[in-house]
Amino acid sequence: VQLQAFGGGLVQAGESLRLSCAASGRRVSALGMGWFRQAPGKEREFVGGFNRAGGSTRYADSVKGRFTISRDNAKNTVYLQMNSLRPEDTAVYYCAASGTIIYSSLHVPSSYNHWGQGTLVTVSS
Repeated sequence: VQLQAFGGGLVQAGESLRLSCAASGRRVSALGMGWFRQAPGKEREFVGGFNRAGGSTRYADSVKGRFTISRDNAKNTVYLQMNSLRPEDTAVYYCAASGTIIYSSLHVPSSYNHWGQGTLVTVSS
């Protein structure tokens, strides 16, 4: 599985941005997917994800109610819609995939065996 994340950029606080994660080599409908982020000097942080069936989505408390993950099977792409962005959302965002992940492990980076290259999101105040 190869993942390519894109859509990052510079926005002002309160604005929205949508990230995309295009997959190749396997259908996203057969994968559990997650979004993570890493700010300078900090560890990689779970943002949100869903298990293979796509029926259960989990979000970090810090983004709950502001970020939404969706999947377009026809385009084999997963999205991260980010609304009401804050300066503390500034980070490199990564998408990740696993064919075997379970809901309780969505937040654990080592549960994923495929990673995209990351896309930078900068939110100015």
